[in-house]
Amino acid sequence: MTYQKTKEALAQLTPQQFEVTQNSGTERAFTGEYDKHFEAGLYVDIVSGEPLFASSSKFNSGCGWPAFSKAVDHDMVTEISDSSHGMRRVEVRSKHADSHLGHVFNDGPREMGGLRYCINSASLRFVPRDQMEAEGYGAYLSQVEEN
Repeated sequence: MTYQKTKEALAQLTPQQFEVTQNSGTERAFTGEYDKHFEAGLYVDIVSGEPLFASSSKFNSGCGWPAFSKAVDHDMVTEISDSSHGMRRVEVRSKHADSHLGHVFNDGPREMGGLRYCINSASLRFVPRDQMEAEGYGAYLSQVEEN
């Protein structure tokens, strides 16, 4: 499967999705579609469809954004030093579409590896487990738990 940013994909984005993914914006805490979403499946880049996070690595951090302990494939994400807003953080971007996703912190659950990928819902599209094969994400089924 080829993952890329296209003019057609960008044209389909809502204003908030565009602001977050293309201008490194941030949705307001506790407003995102996937903050309290725990269905089995895969979270992919809203722009390119590249696979990013599995539901099995999602946890409720209470921070107001979806939180994950790891990416499904580290070749699909890029981590960049970010010193904006007077803070030192690590920004997370999708590898192929270069979408801004959020930030990663080292305060996640120790039993899950200690990382917290704090990700904007606006940068994600959720693919339910029972649709993953049909949408071309069958290779990631082993990373998604059964309902």
